[in-house]
Amino acid sequence: MWEPVIGLEIHVQLCTKSKIFSSASTNFGLEQNTQACTIDLGMPGVLPVLNEQAVIMAIKFGLSVNATISKKSIFARKNYFYPDLPKGYQISQYELPIVSNGSIEIENGNGKKNIGITRAHLEEDAGKSIHDLFDDASAIDLNRAGTPLIEIVSEPELSNAEEAVSYLKKIHSLVRYLEISDGNMEQGSFRCDANVSVKKTNANDLGVRAEIKNINSFKFVENAINHEIERQIDILENGGKVIQETRLYDPNKNETRSMRSKEEANDYRYFPDPDLLPVTIDEETITNIKKSMPELPDEKKKRFMKDFGLSEYDTSILISDKLLSEFFESIINLKKLDSKMVANWIITEVLALAKKSNLTVENYPVKPEQLSYLLSNVADETISNKQAKEIFLRMWDGGENPEEIIKNEGLEQISNTEELNKIVENVLKNNYKCVGDYRKGKVKLFGFFVGEIMKETKGRANPKLVSKILKEQLNKEC
Repeated sequence: MWEPVIGLEIHVQLCTKSKIFSSASTNFGLEQNTQACTIDLGMPGVLPVLNEQAVIMAIKFGLSVNATISKKSIFARKNYFYPDLPKGYQISQYELPIVSNGSIEIENGNGKKNIGITRAHLEEDAGKSIHDLFDDASAIDLNRAGTPLIEIVSEPELSNAEEAVSYLKKIHSLVRYLEISDGNMEQGSFRCDANVSVKKTNANDLGVRAEIKNINSFKFVENAINHEIERQIDILENGGKVIQETRLYDPNKNETRSMRSKEEANDYRYFPDPDLLPVTIDEETITNIKKSMPELPDEKKKRFMKDFGLSEYDTSILISDKLLSEFFESIINLKKLDSKMVANWIITEVLALAKKSNLTVENYPVKPEQLSYLLSNVADETISNKQAKEIFLRMWDGGENPEEIIKNEGLEQISNTEELNKIVENVLKNNYKCVGDYRKGKVKLFGFFVGEIMKETKGRANPKLVSKILKEQLNKEC
């Protein structure tokens, strides 16, 4: 009966060293108001100067989504009052954005879906209001004011929260691959506004939308959209009307609440910024930027599947993060290891511990060289896979060296056929009654014999070789 219509506005902080219109630093987490200069503070008589690197980064994004790069782009003043906006306006783009008419392919429950990107425009970030520092007043930190952003606006073509998250993750992965943003959601480098409405199924007219502001995690985006859809449907089914407004998501209560009525473009009184010249971009510049583009996620996915013989599912996980894909390739290349084994280890062991420890790839305590050494010892059967998992946990939690663990604790797997033959023979002699029962048909005793052999060798016996020798000896007299 009801059909959700969703569009996302993603704010991506560009990783330039200085701000978009000033030479002030963009370093995060420093003392309040130490990273703001006279331009960021809105002092009279100062003039903005456009950061060329921000323009190049915006073009890179546009090329990655097959968008149109505007040969002429204009900055505008977006006028509104808020305490953390000292100039009384934000320098942004309106009529002539730098990027327009792109698209990106996402995975959904039914396969693949193409999502249009209306525009991606450059703008400056505002400062930050701090409400919990003083009992009777709010504080303003302008360190972030003037930080360069691209705002990526999708077409309203997302049909549910799952698609919205898939789209958001794809954009997040893309900006990290392009190295135009660190994508740190906790620090506000990557955040999103969700425009949500519902309409009657197959109706042409869109419903009244609500904009949910500044959502900073994938889970919160999913929860916020689902709640908002339910809220709007409940209103409509009870004979009410949805109000066009801006709302805030409260993760503690898992609900959205009203902030203010939704502004329209004319409310901001956009006009071209008189202090900034139009940005002109020639074809040579675009061509040179194209040449410097890195391998993008979709390209890497095809290569991984072709070169390494990996499944689409495994590949999608490995290429979801640029650093994770590099982690994977480094491990393989260091010791020329089997790609499927390495992929399985990363997906089942590494990512599980990373999630438990809440660590990103750049903070993994185990480096590619260490894991490559460990897995090479599994590959040549020096240690078993079970032993490797135990060693890996010690490497992750305690920072221990795998080479030292294996050598100092004598963990090398016993793979000598002659030695194992003697051990198996002794175990069978000591359990002759069970041997008789096995030969009478109690085949489940095979696992018992394996356990006894492992106990005898303190887990060091090569399991594959043990199984082979054990079968041979048990079937000798059959």
